[in-house]
Parts: sequence; structure tokens; C-alpha cells
Amino acid sequence: MKTELFITAALVIAGMSACAPTKNKNAKNENVVTHSVAVTQNYEAQGWVAKSLPELAEALQNGDVTSEELVTAYLARIEAIDNSGPKLQSVLALNPNALADARVLDARRAAGETLGSLHGIPVLLKDIIESKDPLATTAGSTALRDNVTGRDSPLVAGLRDAGAVILGKANLSQWANYRSNNSMSGWTSMGGQVRNPHMLDRNPCGSSSGSGAAAAASLAAGTVGTETNGSIICPSTINGIVGFKPTVGLVSGQYIVPISSTQDTAGPMTKTVKGAAMMLEAMVTKQATGTAKTNYVDALEAGKLSGARIGVLRYSVGSNADIIKLFNEALVQMQAAGATLVEIESFKPQAENFGSLEGDLLNYEFKATMNAYLANAAPAVKTKNLTDLIAFNKANADVELALFDQSIFVEAQSYGSLNSAEYIETRKALLDSARTNGIDALLAENNVDILVAPSGPVAGRIDPINGDVWPRWAGSGSLAAIAGYPHLSVPMGTVHGLPVGVSFIGGQDKDAEVLSFGYAYEQKTHMRAEPQYLKSAEDRPEIKKAMNKNK
Repeated sequence: MKTELFITAALVIAGMSACAPTKNKNAKNENVVTHSVAVTQNYEAQGWVAKSLPELAEALQNGDVTSEELVTAYLARIEAIDNSGPKLQSVLALNPNALADARVLDARRAAGETLGSLHGIPVLLKDIIESKDPLATTAGSTALRDNVTGRDSPLVAGLRDAGAVILGKANLSQWANYRSNNSMSGWTSMGGQVRNPHMLDRNPCGSSSGSGAAAAASLAAGTVGTETNGSIICPSTINGIVGFKPTVGLVSGQYIVPISSTQDTAGPMTKTVKGAAMMLEAMVTKQATGTAKTNYVDALEAGKLSGARIGVLRYSVGSNADIIKLFNEALVQMQAAGATLVEIESFKPQAENFGSLEGDLLNYEFKATMNAYLANAAPAVKTKNLTDLIAFNKANADVELALFDQSIFVEAQSYGSLNSAEYIETRKALLDSARTNGIDALLAENNVDILVAPSGPVAGRIDPINGDVWPRWAGSGSLAAIAGYPHLSVPMGTVHGLPVGVSFIGGQDKDAEVLSFGYAYEQKTHMRAEPQYLKSAEDRPEIKKAMNKNK
């Protein structure tokens, strides 16, 4: 069965454009884009919205820009390229209180009261994460159109406490890409199809597709995604941004539309590792950990790779020669920074039926957690359990089942309770294979500090006829997802204008260490590429030439 995928005419206020600093063009990034491209209109971010989250936090602190100005600029950019222009459709709903919230934060700063490191920073939430704003949490389905709960998930409360402005909700793959074996990533009945800002006919990857596209296209300073199996890492690598999947349990999952109590986690998605660390600090709550917070920003070390032993998951690099070339170049950079590389040529999960075990685990947990969530949804929501949801989709098939079925819903409905011996045995076998005999063994037996691999394949095309069609996968993100261990993706270059990332995977609760390794690589390479908003691959001159008859 299919699990969650492991699988801009920039409008800014005229006065702001005049006073905003010029964009850093990343001089070190000369290897990222190797061909000129045909761009009919320039949608590239300009001014403040082109900046990274840490740069914006510093500008806010220095009084160079206000939160109200930032929110206004992001709203204008969303109108210009998300609703118009290339129509990315990455933002599902805007918070009507965002500007008022920004003004309040500006006033508090002027009065000498700064809430935290995110004071005044606009962020978008994947639309399965509840906030107390007058916004529905829909999972992209009309079944939850009226799910306005008036409550903050703990991670959102943490972001607010640090001073963040909730700009709105990001589009996604409907029901976090857990409705059909034949689904299409980035599509919801509420928001349509998310587009990849690098190449508009390419898959943005699920299920945090809107969060990934919006972060890449500079529609917010940072976004929050969620992952069960790949849905932070895949849209991060595909859209060319930094994405971090924390250790499961580090960020509370309360008031988030669920799939799996074992594997679900929310995580930050943004342009830089430091920005992700800043967001994570706010999102981690005592409710989730029961301990004092870690300062993830202070733990970042530019020299972290020096003296480190890096486990290279060679068995997972896939078959794409361009990805392998970029990955090998990334390894050279790590080695030049002082790391020792340890090649790991093979790995086979201890459980012979590893993939099917995960499918069973997710079905058991999805049925239980979805029933619990729907029972506690807003009173206006009429679907109170999975049975109701299946019936709703049948009754509204022209909207909800317009492109693909609900085969996973139906399959999950047939599973038993979490008290069954079968579920308990399945969960134990799966976690033993992914943890003790998986990542823990790979780290210990090879005496390495961190594991690295490509983060995923090059994006395939959006295909509403066949659903998701992916090339052979690259990377080992599924192992990290099932284990519930921290996983970071950092840009490592582009293939014909399409981004790919490099993964850093660590042991349980090694979140600060994983972020630091990724930060050290990022500071040495600076491989993030700005989106080009090409209509298709044939906007690339080298591809256009090859695709046409040689006269």
C-alpha cells in the first residue's frame, strides 16, 4: 500500500522597495545553475521578502523594518504569485488577524517588550495544524470546512510566545497524503494543486507541499510542515529549502490532524538551517519533552564537520547520475571541512516484511487517531469518525473523489484496535528493525557520528491522470521516519534547474547535533537556488534544443 510519500512579480510596498537592502546573490553558488534559462516574467523575490528568517529577525530588532511592513509585503507577494502570475496555490487561507497582530507586536517592541527571537516574524502553518485564529483546519477537505476550533496547538502557542505572526495556512496533499494508493501529491479539494516554483509542471511533493513551495517562493519567513514518512524532507529537497523532521515527541502533536502516533511530527521548513533552529526552539514545548528547552541556535557550529566521522549510505544513492555527482561533490566538501568518510555499502532491514509492517502500523493508528480527532473537532463538523468521513466522500464524490479514490480510508477502516496483539507485535517488530537494528546499528557498527545520503529524487511531473509517478527513489528517509529519529535536508544543488538536497540523519534526541552538522555543510557550500518559475523543462535552453528537430 502507499504511505505518505517518503515517501514572482514580487509586489512590495513602494516605500519598502526603496529602503530594503539588496538581495544576497550567494556568490559561492556558481555551480547551482549552469545554464541560462528562458524566463518570460521575473517573479523573483525582491527586498525584504527575499531575506532569510535570521536576516529578518535582525532587521526587526534593529528597527530597519516593522512586522506590519513585512506582513503587508508577504500578503502582496502571495497575491502576486500564489493567486496570480504562476498561481502556485501554496497558500490555502490567510489569517484576517495577521496585520492587526503585527501592529500589536510592533507596539510592544516600541515599548521595550520583545517576546522572543521570532518577534514580528510571519509564518505559515500546514493546514492540518490548529490555531486559535478565525481559520478552519481542513486537511484540504470540504469535510472539515467548518473546523474552526479556536485553539492553538502547543507548537503554535510556542511560536506565538516567541513573537511569531501566524500569516495563514498552507495547502498540502489532502489528508496528509493518506487517503488513496493512487493519490496526487499537492492536491486538495479545498485548494487545488500546489505548483513547484522552480518548474511549474513538476511535483511539489507531499504532503507538506504548500509549506515547501511557499518557503521556497518567499511567501513567508518560515513555514511549518508535518511528516509521517517523508512529508517534510521530500518537499524540502524538491523545492530547494531546508527542512527538519525532529525526533518524534519533541514537538507536541496535540491539535494536529493525525495519521500515526508513532511516526507523526511537525517541523520547520525555511531557507536556512539557522532559521529552522530558531523555529524549532519556539515549537518545542515543555508539554512535549517535560524538560527545559535546548538552545538549538547556540548549538550550531560552523566547524562541526572537523574531526567528525560521517557514515555515507552508499546503498541509498539511487540510479540518477546527476544526483550521484552532486552527492559526491557534497562529500568532497565535507571531507575538505575535516570529516572522515565511512562508506556503508549495504543495509537490509531485519524484518523481511518491513514495508508491509509499516503499512499495517499506519492503518491501525490512522483509524484510532482519526476517530479521536474527529470526535473532538469543532461542533460544526458533521463527520465524527472515519465511517462518517468515508460516507461524506462518497456523497460528495464529484468534489472529494474527483481525481483519485479513498482506498486507504476503506482499508484502514477494516483494521482492529490498538489493544490488539497484532498491532502491538507489528509496532515492536517495526521499531526494532528501524531503531535498534537500523539507525542505531548503522551508527554504532560503523563508529560514525552522523549518516548522510541524498534526500530524494529529482521532481517528476504532476500527473492528474496517473497520480504520482516517481523515478527510482534516492535516500534513506523512510528509515528515519519509521524510527522517529531526527532528519535534516539541506540544498546541495540543482539538476536542470530542479533542486535536490543532502540528508543528515542522527540517533534519537540528537536533534541539536543533526542541525549543527547540516549548518556546517550549509555554511561551507551555500547551494540553495532561487526558484525560476519555468513553465516546463523545455524552458531550459539545453533541453529545448535537444527536444526539437535539428534543422
